[in-house]
Amino acid sequence: MAVVIAALLPVFILIVLGVVLKRTLMRLDTQWHGLERLTYFVLFPMLLIQTLVKADLSRVPVAGVGGALLLSTLAMSLLCLALRPALARLEIDGPAFSSIFQGAVRWQTYVGLSVSANMFGDVGLALASVAMVAIIPLVNVFSVAVLAHYASHEKKSAGAIVMTLIRNPLIWACAIGLFVNVIHLPLPKIWHEVADALGRSSLAIGLLVTGAGLQLKGLLRPSVSATLGVALKLVLMPALALTLAAWFGLSGDSLAIVAICAAVPTSPSAYVLARQMGGDAPLLAQIITLQTILAAVTPIAIALVA
Repeated sequence: MAVVIAALLPVFILIVLGVVLKRTLMRLDTQWHGLERLTYFVLFPMLLIQTLVKADLSRVPVAGVGGALLLSTLAMSLLCLALRPALARLEIDGPAFSSIFQGAVRWQTYVGLSVSANMFGDVGLALASVAMVAIIPLVNVFSVAVLAHYASHEKKSAGAIVMTLIRNPLIWACAIGLFVNVIHLPLPKIWHEVADALGRSSLAIGLLVTGAGLQLKGLLRPSVSATLGVALKLVLMPALALTLAAWFGLSGDSLAIVAICAAVPTSPSAYVLARQMGGDAPLLAQIITLQTILAAVTPIAIALVA
C-alpha cells in the first residue's frame, strides 16, 4: 500500500501544482498552449523514442501486455458503439457521444508512464511503453473516426482521416523507437544525452499541463454523460483489461502495469481533438477532471488487487 501511494503522490502533486500555477503565476491560456504543443510534438515523442530504443523487449511479455490492453480497448470501443442507440434515446447527441467515447477509451500517458516508472523503474517504463505502442494507434484511429462520423458538421473523407493520423507525432514516435530497437541501430552518445534530458522533462511538464487544463466547475453535480464517461474508464476498462491479462497468463509487475495503464484518466489531448473536430469539449473537460480526481483512488485499489 505504501509503495503504491509513494508512486502516485509525486504524480498528483505535479497535477495540483499545475492547477495552482494556472490560477496564480501563469494565468494566460497562451502560456499553457505553448507548453502543451512543446510536450506533444517534441518532449513526449522523444521520451517514447528513447524508452523504446533502450528497452530490452526480450525481457518483458510484449504480447501479453500489449494484447491485453489492445483487446480491452477494442472491446470498450465496440461497447460504446453498441450503446449509441440507447444513449440517443437519452437525448445524448453526437458531439456528446464522441466525448463519452474518448473518455472511455483514451488514456493519460503522462500519468501511466510516471506511475509505472515510480513503482517498477526501467522495467515498468518499458512495459508501459509497450502498452503505448499497442494502444496509441488504435485509440487515435477510433477517436478520429468517431468524431468525424458523430460530431463534425462536415463529414471528413477517409483521406482526411488518414492524414490526421499520419500527422500524429505519437504514432511516429512509437514506430521510430520500435524500428531502431528491432534493427539494433547504434546511436551516438550525444543522442542519448539529449534524448534523456528531453524525455525526463516531458513527464513533469505534461503533468503540469494536465493540472492546468482541469475544469473544476460543476464537479459536485456531474451530468449523466460525464458520470458514464467516468464509470466506463475507471471501472469497466480496468475490469476488462485485468480479465484479459489473466487470460494471457500475466502476473506480478506485468499484471500491475496493465492495471495501471487501464485505470489512468483520459488524455488531455482528447480535449484538443474534440475542439478541432466539433466534439463536446466542455463535457470532455468535465470527464477528464472527474477521472483525474477519482483516479487517485482507483489505481491504488486495482494495483493492490493485481
